[in-house]
Amino acid sequence: MSSRQFPEGFLIGTSTGAYQIEGGNVNSDWWEWERQDGTPCLERSGDACDFYHRFREDLALMAGLGLDSFRFSIEWARIEPSEGEFSQAELDHYRRVLAACHEHRITPIVTFQHITLPIWVQRLGGFTSDRFPALFERYCDRAAGALGDLMRYASTINEPDGLGTGGFVLGINPPGRRGDLDGMRRATANLLEAHRVGAAAIRSHASVPVGVTLALTDLQYEDGAEAGDEPIELNSDVSDQFLELARADDFIGVQTYTRARIGPQGPRGPDVDWSQRRSETEDTTLMGYEYHPQAVGRTILRAWQGAHGTPILVTENGIATSFDEKRIAYIETALREVQACLNQGVDVRGYLYWSFLDNFEWSLGFRPTFGLVAVDRRTFARLPKPSAYWLGAASRTHAIPDQPR
Repeated sequence: MSSRQFPEGFLIGTSTGAYQIEGGNVNSDWWEWERQDGTPCLERSGDACDFYHRFREDLALMAGLGLDSFRFSIEWARIEPSEGEFSQAELDHYRRVLAACHEHRITPIVTFQHITLPIWVQRLGGFTSDRFPALFERYCDRAAGALGDLMRYASTINEPDGLGTGGFVLGINPPGRRGDLDGMRRATANLLEAHRVGAAAIRSHASVPVGVTLALTDLQYEDGAEAGDEPIELNSDVSDQFLELARADDFIGVQTYTRARIGPQGPRGPDVDWSQRRSETEDTTLMGYEYHPQAVGRTILRAWQGAHGTPILVTENGIATSFDEKRIAYIETALREVQACLNQGVDVRGYLYWSFLDNFEWSLGFRPTFGLVAVDRRTFARLPKPSAYWLGAASRTHAIPDQPR
């Protein structure tokens, strides 16, 4: 294998989340959260990218670019809009999405829960409800029973290691609590159990690799720094618990965007207030993150070691930027990090860029542009960026493109 080449069967594609691209998810807790008094959300999701109605065109575009894999989520709030009431029409819709993936020879990677919950689950207590693991298990059982034959990979929960801090420590996700460490711990315990029973339910219907996708930050302590209870450190501790549980899984999804540095005085770096993340510099992104694509290599190694050799799939990695040449440079560096891990003997199965489309980025709305493809907010017209063609060439040739950026 050359210094630019990837092994046979290595996937190169993109990743998305249902709520962020589908539009009209009115039974989701986030739909309600965007409209509450005092919400941190700068914009409402509304129609998002209208992927719900435009998935065929988007998958055709994806295939035309040369991308070979697509990670997307199914929306629990659509499939079970009220407790115990499952929508066959919505399950049929997701079967059509999966069938379109196969039609275009795109490997479908399905996430069962991506950030959002049905409103009725949130009103029961959401992730802290004692009923949550059993409710999630039932949902996975029903959805996998309807979709399992068309899936090629399945992930139970997207970034469960960050859901407790987001909703109970930082207050940026529903239910919007701050400093509630007990709530965070109860949510974490339920999410760990939900992954365990949900994965078993999926496996009972689908003979595919099943795992979990984790938000792994490259956490670095500088000289004189001490471990503490900063939110990023709390996340890291929870990640370790999921890595231990993932030793029994078929793969781990690694999701990384930057590094986090802890100095003697606490966290340091370019990060700014959520509401002010509207511009970027050479060293930052539109999310206020430090530009540091090398982080993915360190987090792959962390997952590989922490889970004792469970195979790795990079299920999210990307950059929110106004400058597409910066995006290409970021992806190229990240892919070189992946190759370095492969050369060290790490079993990495693929790289999925976040995101295919410029989409709804939660409380920051549509301002951070991660997409390979721009979306006109009025007409929903898709406009591929140069980075889309660049990554498509990487997928077609199974190599980092040797071409001018």
